[in-house]
This record gives sequence, structure tokens and C-alpha cells, in this order.
Amino acid sequence: MPTTSPENTASRRVCFTMQLKPDRVDDYLAAHETVWPEMLEALRETGWSNYSLFVDKANALVIGYLETDDFERSLAGMARLPVNDRWQAGMAEFFAADVEPDRTMEQLTEYFHLD
Repeated sequence: MPTTSPENTASRRVCFTMQLKPDRVDDYLAAHETVWPEMLEALRETGWSNYSLFVDKANALVIGYLETDDFERSLAGMARLPVNDRWQAGMAEFFAADVEPDRTMEQLTEYFHLD
């Protein structure tokens, strides 16, 4: 029976990390208590599904997980939307790097999966 790797499935699992400022973790979490409906819709429309964010407070680390047909296309789709520009501008103060937060994503390599 053939095996299926993440590269040849219709929906690909993607995991990434982003580094927060250690003293802003709680503020970052509070900002996500009410995500704008238009931001949620934009994510859906650009192919983000089963999207979750996790936090390692002790290390000020955000871990993101999503499923998408094409991660690069999904990122590019979000980059074209004004709602994403506004969201990223508001989130920038919480992140360690001095660029838009969605440009700080460090994609992780999937090396094992159990259905």
C-alpha cells in the first residue's frame, strides 16, 4: 500500500514559530481574545483551515499550525489584503523582530505524522 507524504496530499499541514517580546506575551494573548470577523474571513478565503496558535509563555514563543493546499499562495493572498495590513500593524508591538509579524514565521519541517 503506498504511503502519503505531506508534499503530495491535497491539504498540507504547516507548523511555524514566531518570537514574542517576553514582557508582551500576556498582551498578545489578550489581543487574540477577539479576532476581527473580517480577519477570520480573510484567513478562510485565502486557504487557511484548521488553524491554531499555541504559546510557550516561558520562552515567549508562538507556535502556529494550519492546513492549506498551498502555504505560499495562502501567505501571498493574505499579504494582498488591507485587513491583514491593519492586523499585522496592530500585532507588531508584541513581536521581537522589528518587521510585520507574518514575515517572522519560521516554518518547521514535518518529519512524522500519525493519523
